[in-house]
Amino acid sequence: MNTFKTYRKTTILFLTIFFLILFINVSPGQTVDRSEPPQLGPPPTLNLPPIQKFQLSNGLPVVLMEKHQVPLVQINVMVKAGRVNDPADKTGLASLTMDMLDEGAGKRDALELADAIDYLGARISTSAGYHSSRISLHTPLNKLDSALVLLRDIVLEPTFPESELERLRKERLTTLMQWHDQPNTIASILTSRALYGENHPYGSTSIGSEKNIRSFTIEDLKNFYQTNFLPNNSAIIVVGDVKSLEIVQKLQNAFGQWQAGKLVPVKLPKVEQVKTRKILLVDKPGAAQSVISIGRIGLPRETKDYYAALVMNTILGGSFASRLNQNLRETHGYTYGAGSYFMFLTDPGPFIARSSVQTEVTDKALQEFMKELNDIRSPVTEEELTRAKNYIALRYPRNFETVDEIADQLEDLIMYQLPDDYFNRYIGNILAVSGKQVQQAADKYIVPGQVDIIIVGDREKIEPGLRNMNLGPIDFYTVEDVLGQVPDLTN
Repeated sequence: MNTFKTYRKTTILFLTIFFLILFINVSPGQTVDRSEPPQLGPPPTLNLPPIQKFQLSNGLPVVLMEKHQVPLVQINVMVKAGRVNDPADKTGLASLTMDMLDEGAGKRDALELADAIDYLGARISTSAGYHSSRISLHTPLNKLDSALVLLRDIVLEPTFPESELERLRKERLTTLMQWHDQPNTIASILTSRALYGENHPYGSTSIGSEKNIRSFTIEDLKNFYQTNFLPNNSAIIVVGDVKSLEIVQKLQNAFGQWQAGKLVPVKLPKVEQVKTRKILLVDKPGAAQSVISIGRIGLPRETKDYYAALVMNTILGGSFASRLNQNLRETHGYTYGAGSYFMFLTDPGPFIARSSVQTEVTDKALQEFMKELNDIRSPVTEEELTRAKNYIALRYPRNFETVDEIADQLEDLIMYQLPDDYFNRYIGNILAVSGKQVQQAADKYIVPGQVDIIIVGDREKIEPGLRNMNLGPIDFYTVEDVLGQVPDLTN
């Protein structure tokens, strides 16, 4: 009975407070306008903890951001070498070397190393990008010392066992075989190749050709490692529940004996901008969809037009409410989604607009692509401009929700030599972009008459419609022209 009385009193109290708040906020003569969504407030500011910078005794830079809310630590060892460092006849070497690092290190083989990492509740992963590679550790704070020993072994004492190389070789040949049935992958590879050529790192695949995959040796891996894994070519990023003096000493103990060496500079081949418009059609008989990929050379990360280009592309194809998606998906129903993006790299990366559309409307969808690429060069409305800037600004803090996400952002800070206050000023810089700057960026970087149009689809069904559009000459390819023959996995 007492319990029931308590529950009844609590309920009455709650309802009284609820209706009191409702009465205060909505007076008898006031009505709530539900015909339009409520107005958004101003985008939130981003105020991150200070970035601290140190150097170990061997000159190895350390970048630290303390985050004490959760007892977790993220440590990324960033090496300033990646796919651009692949020898011309060994494309895919950087990626394979990184994959091999955690397949045996120190006194542990691959299984023993994996077991030791799992036992700690930690994660260690490796990856190679275009210009940098990464070995990352995510660990509970109370396991940091033990996890740091494993990270140190992987970075400084990889063993490159022959048996693991053969296993990864077969995995990559299997991946290459699977690519033959993946139109989106085929389109991506041919787009990069058309824009940059096969001899440019931006134009090659991450895993290399079948010939390269079969040719890789342990000596190749060791040479790449010894040439590029140097403290004067690396940096350590730490984010998490640690104090500067303690973590720097731990890193000194782990990596202080890493010896510096002579760096081999890399100069990328000069790339010519697309001068005309042409179609590259890859025949995929029986394909239910056509993949459309429209590309040209974009701009580098370190450009004064970065913010304007980002806002402009958000309006064109960088969000669900963008013009491309609204046109091709919402208005015409040609696709589940359409968009565009700039890949900002050290050298000018590509601009790409793409979608997978129903086969029978390939020409119509391409026509709408070209319409939007032309229209974005005209002044945008104030509403579109405001919506695009708010979209970017409101989403930006999501990049800093976890320690590993923050570490990713700090890698960009190092790679592109951005100022320490870059993150805290980012939203303000986005909101300052004007309509005039957006139009100037579109005029400069979106040139519909100078693009490569890559289409992967059923040639018999889509070629007539494409010819009738008169967009330019059509070059024809088979899947094998793009990827080579399907690997024979029995060899």
